[in-house]
Amino acid sequence: MRSICAIDGVEAAGVREGRYGLALIRAEGTAAGVFTSNLARAAPIELMMERIRRGRLGGIIANSGCANAHSGRRGLEDAAAMAAIGSRALGVDEREVGVASTGVIGRYLDLPRIERQATGIAGSLARSETAETDAARAIMTTDLVEKHALVRGDGFSVAGICKGSGMIAPNMGTMLAFIYTDAAVEQPILTAALRLAADRSFNRVVVDGDTSTNDVAFLTATGAAGRVAPNAFERALEDCCRALAIQIAADGEGATKLIEMTVIGAPEEEDAATVARTIVGSPLVKTAVYGEDPNWGRIVAAAGRAGVEFDPYAVSLSIGEGDGAVPLVTRGEIVVDLARAKAAMAGNRVVFTLDLGAGEGEATAWGCDLTPGYVEINGKYTT
Repeated sequence: MRSICAIDGVEAAGVREGRYGLALIRAEGTAAGVFTSNLARAAPIELMMERIRRGRLGGIIANSGCANAHSGRRGLEDAAAMAAIGSRALGVDEREVGVASTGVIGRYLDLPRIERQATGIAGSLARSETAETDAARAIMTTDLVEKHALVRGDGFSVAGICKGSGMIAPNMGTMLAFIYTDAAVEQPILTAALRLAADRSFNRVVVDGDTSTNDVAFLTATGAAGRVAPNAFERALEDCCRALAIQIAADGEGATKLIEMTVIGAPEEEDAATVARTIVGSPLVKTAVYGEDPNWGRIVAAAGRAGVEFDPYAVSLSIGEGDGAVPLVTRGEIVVDLARAKAAMAGNRVVFTLDLGAGEGEATAWGCDLTPGYVEINGKYTT
């Protein structure tokens, strides 16, 4: 098994009907969640920001096709009703059902459809690759591929599925992530570990600079594998979240290339992350990558507006990695070989490294190129 159903105690099911899908996941244990920073939070976010304080989840119900966002009091009532539907389908306490929605903003949920779908797939809950695939496909919107990750630790595992393709920006994007571990982890440690992992993964992805109303990542620890070293768990969780985040960036709407931007030599890690996110979020950088144009000046210019102090004439920038890395700027001096640099941009993954020469902080952010396909998808999203 490739992901969540490899975790002892996790069962999944899913169904897809056109743009409308529904996923059920049953797994009981200690739980934590991180949520969108958008002030216009969707109803399921409002509901779960309160309910996750219980520190436990028994399962998840997630729908696609309708975000249940900007839907007022009715939206909040519908989110609670959806939790009740999940409770009946999963056979767990309604207060411990995680609710998530994704799709068009400003529309009301079709609760009869959701109840019919939940009832129809409840009997199919299983610990199998097919069941997991059905669940992963059910939550996709403009995604072209399912997203799974599994990290094996010493005697335990961490795994997750997620969706996300557009409306992706720092502080999470239009993404739903459901992550599981069989490690026994106390709730305060689980929460802290998830927040740190999200900061170093989901919060470093930029597709288009828009932060969604519906972002959520739930983490549940079933405890079947017993206690593990906290540091080992944190590393495995971060590796899992990073793998999912990279898949989101690579599947950006209309994308043809993954951009990986590593910034080193920053005053602090968060400074490096800020610069890296600014660069991968720049439309000028994104379009240059799409056109395989080694316009290094756009990268330096984007770094310069990120709000981090450094000497622009002390920076070094390269494209590619390892022995194949091509220097563009070395300590402020232009050394670019345009033909080699352009060749380094020909693949479906373009890697940059920027050394600010201002400290020891380093971080990586991920994004994708900006193509006509992005405009085509979003120009007709609701029609």
